[in-house]
Amino acid sequence: MADELDLLRTADPVPAGGPHYGDGPLDHTAERHLARLLHDTPRPRPRPRSRRLVWSLAAALAAAVTALAVLQGGPAGTPAVAAPRPLAVRAHSTPVPLADVAELAAAAARDGSPALRQGTHVQSWSLGMSDGRPPVTLPEERVVRWAADGTHTEVVVATDPARPGRPVLTDDGDRTRPVEDGHVLSRRTFPPMWGDAPPYGTPPHDPARLRTYLTELAGGGTRTLTTPELLDATRELLDNWTLGARETAALAALLAEAPGLRPAGRVTDRLGRTGQAYVLDAAPGGRRMLILDPATGTVLGLETTFTRDDPEYGVRAGDVMDYSAWMR
Repeated sequence: MADELDLLRTADPVPAGGPHYGDGPLDHTAERHLARLLHDTPRPRPRPRSRRLVWSLAAALAAAVTALAVLQGGPAGTPAVAAPRPLAVRAHSTPVPLADVAELAAAAARDGSPALRQGTHVQSWSLGMSDGRPPVTLPEERVVRWAADGTHTEVVVATDPARPGRPVLTDDGDRTRPVEDGHVLSRRTFPPMWGDAPPYGTPPHDPARLRTYLTELAGGGTRTLTTPELLDATRELLDNWTLGARETAALAALLAEAPGLRPAGRVTDRLGRTGQAYVLDAAPGGRRMLILDPATGTVLGLETTFTRDDPEYGVRAGDVMDYSAWMR
């Protein structure tokens, strides 16, 4: 409910009087592995399935709008949710090279603040697809926090920041239905989970060691990560950890060395934050856009758009395939 959403957003996960390591170890790996099977490995086109498919955050434009016109809720027949459009780079904005952002991130990390925290706060939009029905957008907000005893809690609510107070679509098994903004989809507490391997192990703040960490997160081996693999590993890292300044600087250094990431200019992300966009045009399965805070190197969001039409699933080139926005 809306009251629970307000409590979620105002909660202090690390109160001043709380125990040491009150923000301790985290994760929802089972959830991430499932999501990774469904959407973290981009494909040129969705594989036909008899059941609904979900790609992390996304929105098919025209087809989704058509579906939402049918699935209405709220006063005056207000659609339950609208499909987000691809982020647009501001005209005439000056692109900032990734190397410059990496330098600024390193400077911002000198005092070591803010600190690394295990846990995450992410807003996502999921593209729900099924045979014979147009795709629809399923927005969710997830907060994961850890306790000193190694347990962690995960709260997921249905909400769309672009449409506060409006009904939100959610998936309920084999059907899609509108729910109240802030409706709690799940609240779970997990037993203690410890380990040194990613994503449980603490991410290092040295670029070389962080590259090894992300390689293991992407499946291991001694190979050099491709840029799409680096972006996928970054997504999983941020779905488990809220990076501190030093880890952010190390990640920015790795991204600055990634081939193919083109500085595109300034954008306003889906939470209203200003960032710099970096585009990977030749990515498998879609065009990737990484959004960074240019002053600190913090990853604000990651978007993938389709690069070609797929009439079977009602999507067109340029439609958003997925989007994640991370918060502290």
